[in-house]
Amino acid sequence: MDFIIKVLVNAAVIFFLSNQMSSIKVKSYGSAIWVFLLIGLLNASIGFLLRLPMNLLTLFLLCFVVRLIVSAVMIKLASKLYSGFEVKNWTAAFLLAVALAITSYFLDKIL
Repeated sequence: MDFIIKVLVNAAVIFFLSNQMSSIKVKSYGSAIWVFLLIGLLNASIGFLLRLPMNLLTLFLLCFVVRLIVSAVMIKLASKLYSGFEVKNWTAAFLLAVALAITSYFLDKIL
């Protein structure tokens, strides 16, 4: 049940930011759900492979920053892979990564 709540709330954040920022476009709330699942899948697979050497390079001192940068890269990749989702620039991808990180943090504390 917690997983479903996390997916729905994070999809709502993506959908809300797409309405507030002109550089992020999501076709519908259903598309936002698919986008969040795709970003999660990309972060779990390719993102892990990118985070590991970057964290070794920074001696694990900048883990949070590395995680945000890799998440922004995965958001841009999801934008290329899914036609109902578009992120026009890296700043928007980074802001979306920050918003999703903050949302996930508070959801983990609440649930």
